[in-house]
Amino acid sequence: MALKLAYETWGEGEHPLLLVHGFTGNRTSFDHLRSLWSPHVKAIVVELPGHGQTPLPTRPGREGFLETLDALYAVLDELNVARTNLLGYSQGARFALAAVMRRPERFTRLIMESGSPGLHRRQHRTERRVKDSELALFLRQKGLTAFMDYWESLPLFAGLQRLPEDRRAALRARRLANTAEGLAGALECLGLGVQPDYWPELQRQRLPTLLLTGALDEKFTLTARRMAEELPVVYRRAFEGCTHAPHLEVPEEFAQEVLSFIRTPWYESPEFESTGADASPAPVASVDPSLPSKSQPTP
Repeated sequence: MALKLAYETWGEGEHPLLLVHGFTGNRTSFDHLRSLWSPHVKAIVVELPGHGQTPLPTRPGREGFLETLDALYAVLDELNVARTNLLGYSQGARFALAAVMRRPERFTRLIMESGSPGLHRRQHRTERRVKDSELALFLRQKGLTAFMDYWESLPLFAGLQRLPEDRRAALRARRLANTAEGLAGALECLGLGVQPDYWPELQRQRLPTLLLTGALDEKFTLTARRMAEELPVVYRRAFEGCTHAPHLEVPEEFAQEVLSFIRTPWYESPEFESTGADASPAPVASVDPSLPSKSQPTP
C-alpha cells in the first residue's frame, strides 16, 4: 500500500498554501498563525512520515524520501489542487525544495524557513547519516522525553526559551505527541544524509522563492545567502533577534512577510520561461534581496 500523508485544511482566503512542518512537529505546528492567515489563504497542512498520524514509508533511506514526495503530490491530487504556494520549515523546508525540484509545475511560489538544499560532498552525507542513526538509536533506547530534553537544549533553538510559558508548554506537548519510533524512522528516511544534493540544480529552480531565517542562526543565514546567489528569482530576510524558528519567535512579522510575498503579483514572461536571464519580478515588501559574496555552503 502506498504511503498516505495525514493532512487537514483551513482558511477562507484565495491563495492556496501548502504547509510542511519541521522535525518533531505535526499538523498543528502552524495553528498559532491561523488567525493571521485564514482570511487570506486556503491552507493545506500535511504531517510528514513518523509524525502525528502519518506512518513511515514502506521503503527505507533515499527510496523512502522519494516515496514521501509522491505522497505529497497525491494530497494535491486528492484535493484537486493543480498548483499551490509551498512553505516548509527546517526539515520541511528541505522537503519542500525537493518537491519543487521534482515537480515544479505543481507549485507557484516556494518559501523556505531555515532550510538547506542538502549536503554537497558525499563524505558529509555519509557522516550525517551516521549522526542521524545515532540520534535514532538515542530515541529508541532513551525514549522520547529524554530525547526532547536534549533536543530543546541545542543552541539552535535558544530563541524558543524566550517564548511565553503557555507557548513553550504547547510546543513541548506537540513534540511529545509524537512517538520515539516514528521520529527515529523519520530521521532515517527524511534526514539530511538521505536527501539528494540540490546545490548544483538550484539555477534551474525558476519559481519565485523567499528564504527566511533568524539572524542569530548564523549557519542557516549563511546557507540562505549562498542559495540566493544561485536561485534565479529570490528574496530573503533574516529576522533580527531570532534563532532557528522565526515562525514561533516573531509570528506576526513572519506571517506578514509570507503574506506580502504570496499576495504580490508575479507575471511569468515568455522570456523568463525560456532563459530566466532578464526577468524582473515585482518587488516584495520588506524583503532584503541583497546577495553576498560566494562562499562554501555549510548547511
